[in-house]
Amino acid sequence: MNIHEYQAKSILKKYNVAIPEGAVVDSPDAAVDVAKKIRKNANADTWAVKAQIHAGGRGKGGGVKIARSLDEVREHAKSIIGMNLVTHQTGPEGKEVHKVLVEQGIYYPGESDIREFYVSVLLNRATGKNIIMYSTEGGMDIEAVAEKTPELIFTETIDPAIGIQAFQARRVAFNLGLSGNAFKEMTLFVQSLYQAYIGSDASLIEINPVMKTSDNKILAADAKINLDDNALYRHPGCMEMRDITEEDPAEVEAGKYNLNFVKLDGNVGCMVNGAGLAMATMDIIKLSGGDPANFLDVGGTANAETVEAGFRIILKDPNVKAILINIFGGIVRCDRVAQGVVDAYHSIGDVRVPVIVRLQGTNAQEAKDLIDKSGLKVYSAISLQEAADLVREVV
Repeated sequence: MNIHEYQAKSILKKYNVAIPEGAVVDSPDAAVDVAKKIRKNANADTWAVKAQIHAGGRGKGGGVKIARSLDEVREHAKSIIGMNLVTHQTGPEGKEVHKVLVEQGIYYPGESDIREFYVSVLLNRATGKNIIMYSTEGGMDIEAVAEKTPELIFTETIDPAIGIQAFQARRVAFNLGLSGNAFKEMTLFVQSLYQAYIGSDASLIEINPVMKTSDNKILAADAKINLDDNALYRHPGCMEMRDITEEDPAEVEAGKYNLNFVKLDGNVGCMVNGAGLAMATMDIIKLSGGDPANFLDVGGTANAETVEAGFRIILKDPNVKAILINIFGGIVRCDRVAQGVVDAYHSIGDVRVPVIVRLQGTNAQEAKDLIDKSGLKVYSAISLQEAADLVREVV
C-alpha cells in the first residue's frame, strides 16, 4: 500500500528518524497557521510547500515550492492545492492535489556546506536478505545514477535474523564521505531507518534526499514508504492511511469483492482463477497477437457474484476489444463461473465485445451446457490453444 509523504514521515518519527518539522493542510489559511508555528518552534524563516500525491517528480512538475515569507506560503499553497500535477510517474493525465505539506526550510540561505544523499531499505529477493542501498547522488533519480555512474551506488546486506549491526551503519556513513557530528548523525539515522522498515512491515523505504544541513544535522527531506498489504492486519492504524482517491478506481472496486486486479494497457481483458494460471493466460494472449488489458485473479472461491463484478470491471475499460475467461475448476465449480458470466450478460445488457470462455475441471461440462443454452454470443473453448486461436480471430 502506498502512502503520502507526510504519512511516511509520521511513521519515521515513531522510530526516531530525524525529519523536518511540518504538518499537512488542505487550505492556504491553514498553511499560514502551520508556517507560523514552525517559525516559533524551529526558528525557521523559510518553508517548503509540497504537494501530496502518490508520485515522484513533484518538484519538476511545480508541486514543491520554497517560501521565504508568510505571504509566499499562502500564495504557493493556493497555487498547488487543486492543481492537476503532471509528473513522469503520473502520466499525462496527472493527479489532482488535495493537500500540501508545509515544512521548515532546511536549505539555509547563504550557506554552501549542504549535501544530499540517497538511502533506501528493501528486500533483495535473490538472497532473501534486506539491503540498504545508498549513494552520494541524492536528489536524483536513482535509476539514472545506476545507469550512468553505477560506481556511486553502494549496498549493505542485512541478515534479517540478526538485524543491522553498528559497524554496518558506520560503513554507510564512511562511504558517504561524512565525518565528525554528521558521521554520528548518519550512523544513528541509518539504524533508526532500518528499525522503521522492520517495525512497520514495509516493503520499501526510500529517502531521497537525505539532507546533511550546514550545521551537520541529518534529516529525511523526503520520504516514500510502501507498506506490505499482507501485514496490514498487524498495523490497524495504517489502514486509515489509505487514500483511495490516489488509486485506480477499477482496482478499488475490485478490492470490494476481494478480487486481485491490476489494470494494464492492452486490449484483451482476462479473468482467471489463480495467479499462476493468470500469468500463463497473459502469455498466451501475447502469443496470440493481443495485449493483456488487466491481471484479474478471482481466486479459488469465486462465485456468480464475484465473476459478475469482475466482468463489469473489465468492461469499464474502453480499450478492451475482447475478454478471455480461463477457469480451472479445482476448488471453484465451473458451472458457478458460467452462471456468473450469464448473469453479468443479462445484468449489463449490451455487451459489445466478444467473450471467449475456457472452463476445465469440476462441472466443466455442465458449465459448457449452461453457456451454450444461454443464447449469448460467447465463444466456448476446450484447450488453451483453442482459446488463443479464438483471441487471434476476434482481436
